[in-house]
Formats: sequence, C-alpha cells, structure tokens
Amino acid sequence: MDLLYQKENNFSVISDKARIGKNVKIGMFCVIEDDVIIEDGVTIKNHVIILTGSKIGQEAMVGDFCMIGENVSIGKKCKFTAYCEIRDNCLIGNEVSMGSRGTLSADTIVEDNVIMKYSFVATDIPILTEKDNKRACVLKKGSRFGANVTILPSVIIGSNSEIGACSQVRSNVPDNEIWYGNPAKFYKKIRV
Repeated sequence: MDLLYQKENNFSVISDKARIGKNVKIGMFCVIEDDVIIEDGVTIKNHVIILTGSKIGQEAMVGDFCMIGENVSIGKKCKFTAYCEIRDNCLIGNEVSMGSRGTLSADTIVEDNVIMKYSFVATDIPILTEKDNKRACVLKKGSRFGANVTILPSVIIGSNSEIGACSQVRSNVPDNEIWYGNPAKFYKKIRV
C-alpha cells in the first residue's frame, strides 16, 4: 500500500489508491487503505480505520474510533456514532443509523432506513460444510432496534418491525411486528 498523508498536522494516512470525493472531511489519526471509495460530502471523525475495498456513500458520517472491514458497502446518508465495528463484506443500505458500540458481523445485510440504538450486535456463525462462509443476519427495510439488542446468526428481521431494548432475537421476525425479551417473543402487530 502506497500511502499519502492527507494534510499537514492531522496525522491521517490515506492510500494513494483510495478515491476521495468532494467536500469530504477526515479527522485526525485515520487510516484509509487501498481501493476505498469515499463519496462526496462524507464526514469521517477521528481514529477511524477503513480497510481495503470498502465504499462509503454520499453524506454519510462515520464517528470516532469506528472500524470498517474489507469490502464493506455503506449507502448514502448513513450515520454511525463512536466505536462502531462493521466487519468484512457487510452490505448497508441508505439512511441507516447505528448508535455507539454497535457491531455488524461479517456478511450482515442491512437494508434502507434501519435504526440500531447503542450496543447493537448482529452475530454470525461459520457454515461448517462451506469453507470460510458464514451465516449472517438480515435486517429488512425500516426495522428498528432498541439499545443492547443481540441478533443471533442467520436471523432475518422483517420490514418495519421493532425489537425492544435488551432483547436477544433467536428466530426470524415477520414484517410489521414488535418483539422483545430474552429470548425475544412476539408482542403485537404494527398497524400499517
């Protein structure tokens, strides 16, 4: 990786193979690796690491101390607060937000307009018969999650569904439902 220093005195290191759009703000002590694409209007706060091949969509904001793995795709107008970890190959839609200390395990799919409060975790598990492949979570469009929610491997959360704070979700949640608890259970339908 050939490195360029973004500007004097900010101590960030940016690969000369990264593509940085217009009106991008990059904080101090950041590392941006090869083949990263950062589109126009993105804000990257301090101490952020973005690994090879990832893409950050227009007007997104990546908070302090976040880590974005390899080949991650983040859509437009997403917002990640401090200490978020987005592992390799995650696919994140537009206008997604995640509170501080959230984690998306490798290969997680998050559709548009999903809201995850702080300490959210989407887990994964290896598929033993398929080398290096994992079963990951899918968070459908418009789903919402309270603080301290854990989604177990390969669970699908339906569109427009809500998961209450401190819940552990062990099974698929249909569209337009509210679930909560440990393990999370159905509470009621959401009128659409």
